[in-house]
Amino acid sequence: MNTTPFTSNRLRELKLPEVTLGFWVIKIAATTLGETGGDAVSMSMNLGYLVGTAIFAAIFIIAVTGQIRSRRFHPLLYWATIIATTTVGTTLADFADRSLGIGYAGGATLLFGLLMLSLAIWYATMGSVSVGSVTSPKAEIFYWITIMLSQTLGTALGDWTADTAGLGYGGGALVFAGLLAVVALAYYRTGISRACLFWAAFILTRPLGAVVGDFLDKPLNAGGLALSRYTASAALLAFIACCISVLPQRAKQYSA
Repeated sequence: MNTTPFTSNRLRELKLPEVTLGFWVIKIAATTLGETGGDAVSMSMNLGYLVGTAIFAAIFIIAVTGQIRSRRFHPLLYWATIIATTTVGTTLADFADRSLGIGYAGGATLLFGLLMLSLAIWYATMGSVSVGSVTSPKAEIFYWITIMLSQTLGTALGDWTADTAGLGYGGGALVFAGLLAVVALAYYRTGISRACLFWAAFILTRPLGAVVGDFLDKPLNAGGLALSRYTASAALLAFIACCISVLPQRAKQYSA
């Protein structure tokens, strides 16, 4: 007789993608699109940061609602939601930094505090901030709030590094790329919490995208390439769509 105890543990799929190299490539492209797309609406269309934030916030709410109500992982829906978070993050950070006069340093400090508070409440409520624990609507809400705050913080950090710190767009890109390399090294060489390293990388990809986006569309006398924000945004959107269709888009699995 087989006396092996029965176990109901089995792998189930999250509504989030497996975190692979392709994931990070698309994430950086999406954050760059967030910068050019946000600037296109708020600046090129002359709608202003507040109206731009309202528009992208509405899109973000619609996308997140669809993501949470979905029963399985849909690559297009997931990445559309990521793009929505990064565009609303761009206009919201610019509104706080420039329209409210908080400044890049003040805005980055405030947003960092809000991000840490979000992670702390998430951990206290759910017991984990790991992507693998996002298995319920409540955890998904925490996940997307944290992502939106990280995208907003990233915009402020990118502008702070490139402008206030005087590093320029190229210098800022090198700083954040170097920090991402340190996180990658820590992932392979240390036992640091994978959840902490994921969120560190997630946060750092946003300012990298912000300075790259600014480099593409800012005037030549400001150190940019002076490309059309509409053209740059369309090219980035096409690149993201190509990556989604070509690169493997597997749902992350968890033990149920």
